[in-house]
Amino acid sequence: MILSELLDYETLRIIWWVLIGVLLIGFAAMDGFDLGIGTLLPFIGKTDVERRVIINTIGPIWEGNQVWLVVAGASLFAAWPPLYAVSFSGFYLAMFLIIFALILRPVGFKYRSKRESQSWRSGWDWALFIGGFVPALIFGVAVGNVLQGVPFRFNDDLQIFYDGSFFGLLNPFALLCGVLSVTMLAMHGAAWLTLKTTGELQTRARAYGSTAALATLILYILAGIISWLWISGYRITSAIVTDGPSNPLRKTVELDPGAWFVNYASHPVLLIAPALGILGALAVLITLRSGREVAPLLFGKLSIFGIISSVGVSMFPFILPSSTDPRSSLTVWDSSSSHLTLFIMLVVTLIFLPLIVIYTSWVYKVLWGKVDKDMIEDESNHAY
Repeated sequence: MILSELLDYETLRIIWWVLIGVLLIGFAAMDGFDLGIGTLLPFIGKTDVERRVIINTIGPIWEGNQVWLVVAGASLFAAWPPLYAVSFSGFYLAMFLIIFALILRPVGFKYRSKRESQSWRSGWDWALFIGGFVPALIFGVAVGNVLQGVPFRFNDDLQIFYDGSFFGLLNPFALLCGVLSVTMLAMHGAAWLTLKTTGELQTRARAYGSTAALATLILYILAGIISWLWISGYRITSAIVTDGPSNPLRKTVELDPGAWFVNYASHPVLLIAPALGILGALAVLITLRSGREVAPLLFGKLSIFGIISSVGVSMFPFILPSSTDPRSSLTVWDSSSSHLTLFIMLVVTLIFLPLIVIYTSWVYKVLWGKVDKDMIEDESNHAY
């Protein structure tokens, strides 16, 4: 209990805000190239064998990569209950579409090659495309809406009311963020294919990856400019209690143009985040064109880290702003679980997260190497 006393409520809230960011970035960096490869599958793979090669570059590892999403969702439920309740109920239809699309992946992997029919295999290829494209798009759309504020509110009894609709989420700025998410993960997927394939397939992966990297660079800068000029952020105007009970109604909040850039002005070191997002994508473009294999994948992860973390540091301490009732906005200081819950979860995380990282590293080491036509046609490999 001595450690529990050293880690006060405010510190634990900050730690869990960082950990949620780590889990989300981990999902995008690890499972992100799986989604990107699904998006690129019908376009890079010109023949059945090539598409089987593409699928088998991720077939043995995608389930482990998706653990990051499962852990992130469970952590939201336990560490930030109001955030989980608002997002998973308000975005219910969007979440349903993501889950439906993700379900298509294991089904597609298992059933695609069970029949020789060209139409059968082509249908599953497009199902795998949906399984990659739809989650990538909707995750980006969700982030775009969070930056603008989500239409929800609490009454005096802290009952949640969501006043929006699914189609209301599909506004221009949110769709821009959605397309940015798609290009970012496609860039990452192409970098993985460059590392894992050879010949014409690798050449096509470089070409598509270069295009996706350039698009990511342009769209990210454009989203930043639009955020600066037209998107109003949120600002707390009352006294901030960092270690009080989780009640979002105990504050006052107002919209403030440029508020999402205040943290950068106050702490210039935070500019590292958007700089990494831009320079990482640019480095992916350069290294893909120069024929490198490992570097594009590493720089892609660096770009993903910068792009996603720039959203978090821009909004801090807000986690989910409310466009209907700004006072109901959820922040780091008023939407967490209890001090004891956060401490117990931290202990569990410090035990099991390193084990996940170690196991994942071992799996990648065992499965390291190229995937080619000979490997696919060797029946002893049990390829997809």
